[in-house]
This record gives sequence, C-alpha cells and structure tokens, in this order.
Amino acid sequence: MTKSQSGAGIRARGLTKRYGNKVVVDDLSFTARPGVITGFLGPNGAGKSTTMRMLLGLVRPTRGTITIGGRAITELDDPVHTIGALLDARAVHPQRTASDHLLAFAQTAGLGRKRVEEVLDLVGLTAAASRRAGEFSLGMNQRLGIATALLGDPGVLVFDEPLNGLDPEGIRWARTLMRNLAAEGRTILFSSHLMSEMELTADDLVVIGQGRLVAEATLEEFVRTHTTQVVTVSSPAPQNLARALERAGAAFERGDHGNFLVTGADTAVVGKIAAAEGIVLDELTRVRESLEDVFLRLTHDVTEYESRAA
Repeated sequence: MTKSQSGAGIRARGLTKRYGNKVVVDDLSFTARPGVITGFLGPNGAGKSTTMRMLLGLVRPTRGTITIGGRAITELDDPVHTIGALLDARAVHPQRTASDHLLAFAQTAGLGRKRVEEVLDLVGLTAAASRRAGEFSLGMNQRLGIATALLGDPGVLVFDEPLNGLDPEGIRWARTLMRNLAAEGRTILFSSHLMSEMELTADDLVVIGQGRLVAEATLEEFVRTHTTQVVTVSSPAPQNLARALERAGAAFERGDHGNFLVTGADTAVVGKIAAAEGIVLDELTRVRESLEDVFLRLTHDVTEYESRAA
C-alpha cells in the first residue's frame, strides 16, 4: 500500500451536539496526530459514535469545528482519498458479494477493480471475494468494512469498534494493520471496549464521559498520572526489611503473601534502602494498574448506565 495524504491530523475544537434539550457532545476538544494510533474511550452513551459521525460530516455539529489537515470535512477536495471509516460492519447489502460491494464504492471514487483486489488481499478476504456478505460472520464483516475504509488509500482512518467479532488471530491482525498504517504517517482514531487491546495498540488516548473530555494524553502519561506508584517487595528477613523501610520513612503495608506494598517510591529507591542494610530480596516489582482499572475509576461518575455488582 502506498502512502497517500499522510500528515493530516484530526483537530476538534469546542465540539457540541444537541438533540432538543439533550446535550450528547458538550464542548469537546481533542487532537489525533499523524503517525499515531489514538484510542477513543468512553462508557456507553458517552457520545463517541456521535463524535465520530461529526468527524465524517454525517452529523452537523450544533457548535464547534472539526478539521482534517487544517481543513473542514466539507471543504476537502478529495474526501475519499483523505479519510476512510468503519462505523457499522453490518451496513452491507446481504445479497452483494464482497467484491461487488467494494467495486460499487470503488467506482464512485474513480477506482478500478485492481484496487478492490488489493484491499481484499490486504484484509484476508480474497478467497471469500465471491461470497455474499449475508453469509459472512461478524468478524468477516469487520474485515470487509476495514477494506472499504482503505479503498481510497486515505491518510486518516476512523474505526468504531473494529475488533468486535474478530477471533484472537483476527485481533492481532487488526492491531498489526493499524500499527503499520500509523507507521506510514497516517492518523488512526479508533474506539474499542476491549481495554486489554487498547492498552496494547494505542499510543494516545482521548477519554470522554457524558459528551465531555475526561482526559487526553499518551497512554503512558494517562496511566502514570492517574495511578499511585506502588512497589511490591519481599525478603527472607521480613522484620529487618520492615525496620529498614520505617527508618527510611517509606509508606508501606503488609501484603497477603508476606510481602510489603510500598507506595510513593520506585523500585530503585526501595532497592537502595534494602542494599544499604544488607538485606537480601526475593522480589522487587513495580505494580501498575491496568488501563481498564484506571478507565473504570475515572469514568465511574460519568457513566450513563451502571449495573449493580453481582
């Protein structure tokens, strides 16, 4: 695949969308950078899908602006070659074959059958090209949707839940594809409820709740900023280790397995405390909250639908 229209980022400023008295997106500003995979997170009802539709010009904002490479979506000379999207993998006529579905889109964009064959091969559907979309599994429909988004070889890609229905091999394939596309200088914005995959795939994060921005940062900054630094440490001489930590003024508590959980210090500091006292350590590990833990804690108060714990 050749690099086309790379270097164009997404910039939203003061984005607001109202439906009657209901505010779905509320003064939302964020940036998705070229060459970077930006994860778009939020609880159900947070306004993610509405925001993505505004990015694509499918929904008109009540207020605010969205630009792609500095230009409004309505002002793009060649939108098909600038931005591609997967919003609903099932939005395919069930009687059309995969090849015919893509060819219909390709012809409206001035593209030929060769490009259709290229994207079918890219998403692993060459063998299924003559099958009707109504026979496809959800995972195959996801691949077909991604192929449709890639037809124009765009520099900006917006994927809404692209991993739904994919098996583990398919999820790894999608992750690798997004990384390769970003490495070519393209802008990738994608949403997913699979937090473990978001943690493995995203470089930057945009988190929203009830239509408002909750956080915007790199993945590493997001987790580091919103977690307390904890180190777990254990020793064959736990009493000596406890006394050494107390003398150093380290805050700690006993863990469930005879170890100690030290807060506010990194592994280097704890290791130096033990070394200064000649204490042998069995374990010295930094404990890091998962992205899922941080996300659930930060969005707890802005979740529209909440179930009671079993």
